[in-house]
Amino acid sequence: MKLLIATGNAHKLGEIRAMLVWPGVTLVGMKVYGRPLPEVDEDAETFEGNALKKARTLCAATGLWTLADDSGLEVAALGGAPGVRSARYAGEGKGDAANNARLLRELDGVEDRRARFRCVLALAAPDGRTWTVEGRCEGRIAHEASGTGGFGYDPLFHPDGGTQSFAAIPAEEKNRISHRARALAAAAQAWQPILAGVD
Repeated sequence: MKLLIATGNAHKLGEIRAMLVWPGVTLVGMKVYGRPLPEVDEDAETFEGNALKKARTLCAATGLWTLADDSGLEVAALGGAPGVRSARYAGEGKGDAANNARLLRELDGVEDRRARFRCVLALAAPDGRTWTVEGRCEGRIAHEASGTGGFGYDPLFHPDGGTQSFAAIPAEEKNRISHRARALAAAAQAWQPILAGVD
């Protein structure tokens, strides 16, 4: 069966393909579907709400089982911000560098650097059923960026127990401990029985 991965982010698609392997399931990206797919306005107040909205919308548009995620960074000292606005923290279309710069400005002089990445995965079936799982990675925000890998806030985020940022550690290590890895591990366990019987 084909499972549509509801993301236009090539980095995210690559991570999901590297971590999620189900016998008989082919993961397909939005760009290879063959026609433009609906843009989904991620206007929900929670990661779960956005993930479900994307999964349902693209499942309905394609007729394919669809997996969508919403993820982001929650910083304790900022009351959980940037949260669901992680990708547009500095403003629409500003990009990773601007988001990271704003985060560092907001935390200037702040001692409490605790943060966590959260990822909610949603699975939507053509018959309307949906399921969700969640993964988290606890850590802290560094005072300056480091590393050249990853994307988003990876250059600033140091996972608990680590001495390097997500952008500085090997991709294999990040894919083992990240919030997305943990959500995908939960999905693999919870959803394999569901997908096993799908043609």
